[in-house]
Amino acid sequence: MSTVQPNDSFLRGLVDLMSMPTRDIPRGLSALLTPHLAHSALIILTADGAGGHRQEVGDPAFLAGVTALELDQMRRDAPNVESVKRTTLQMRDGLRPALHAHARNGALLLIADPGSSDADDLVLATWNIVALYVQKRADEGSPHYLQHARAAAGVRMEALTELSDEYSTTLESVLSALRSTLLDDASARNRAIALASGGLVHLRTATDKARTFTEEPVTTAFARLQDDLRPITRYLDIDVQFVEPPADGRPLPGEVAHGARAVVRGTILALTDLPDVSKVRVQWDCDGTNLLVNVRDDGPGDHSETSTLLRFVRERVRALDGHLAVDATPGWGTEMAIVVPLDPPSSGIVSSAMANLRPREIQVIDLLAAGHRNRSIAERLGISENTVKFHVSRILRKLGASSRSEAISMLYADRRA
Repeated sequence: MSTVQPNDSFLRGLVDLMSMPTRDIPRGLSALLTPHLAHSALIILTADGAGGHRQEVGDPAFLAGVTALELDQMRRDAPNVESVKRTTLQMRDGLRPALHAHARNGALLLIADPGSSDADDLVLATWNIVALYVQKRADEGSPHYLQHARAAAGVRMEALTELSDEYSTTLESVLSALRSTLLDDASARNRAIALASGGLVHLRTATDKARTFTEEPVTTAFARLQDDLRPITRYLDIDVQFVEPPADGRPLPGEVAHGARAVVRGTILALTDLPDVSKVRVQWDCDGTNLLVNVRDDGPGDHSETSTLLRFVRERVRALDGHLAVDATPGWGTEMAIVVPLDPPSSGIVSSAMANLRPREIQVIDLLAAGHRNRSIAERLGISENTVKFHVSRILRKLGASSRSEAISMLYADRRA
């Protein structure tokens, strides 16, 4: 049983944490918890426009020993949301004690080498607050943030496919060589073939798991939406009715599920401010290609194209490459039909702005758009960091952009024009 209670100093630290940039949340959370729970490292997996966003701080050996797939498995294996559990993880240097806490929105906190269990309840309560705060920040992000995350998802999936094809071809070539009759050491050859075959199976299994890492069942995504709205609508004079999606619908990519929840939450919050709306119906469906969202209210039906509510919804739906249709009937309410494609747009950015870019510059800007830094780009393209800087300078000059983010924004804007 946990006995540690938050004091004034802890609460002031929590307030300070809420004012930090998102990138500093792991460092701030670690500093906040240290006086109450000693630990050597901390990893968080939070809701994000791109599905799951990992951030970390602390012991490099522990951080390097925990893969994204393992984090996702911990999140999936949680007995229920709002839970805390102590366990051990197998690392290269042996077993390491760990604590993982699961917030009510599904976000995961993993702590290495935790101290006394007296602070476990405090850790869970704190993580609930921080995880919901991070989610709120992402929900309130600009439409460009959702747009960038959607495009980045396409880049990641294409890179994953290329990686799988490359390694499969390599391993199949090894198998072909080892089966050659020119080799006389049969036992060694057979052993190598078995190992290579196992490697292929492992690679394909890992690829399948990686593909599901940024997906969640449509029923799970909808249940999270209900959980998010329940505390919001509990004390409001408005009846929110939910029509469940089919249980066998196609899983939703993380950025689609997160973006759709943000749109619906924002819409419901806006409708609660209207005095004539007493009932709202929310329905999700999936046709295998698109997520279909329907929101209907019993208000006066006077939402015009210039209304703040419709501008909010339209901007965020457009950022997800979706479409919005509005049917407002005076005296009968308003119905919003939203269609969001499940598959991300092609990562190849085809636009007039790229007309003057060389093939290598296109590769560089693609990687920039996916969030890679100079060193990562250099490693992926097999060039030096100085060469990457040279390419970036030429890209900015050709596009007339003053920064990398402006260049990426110009390219995506042109592609959608």
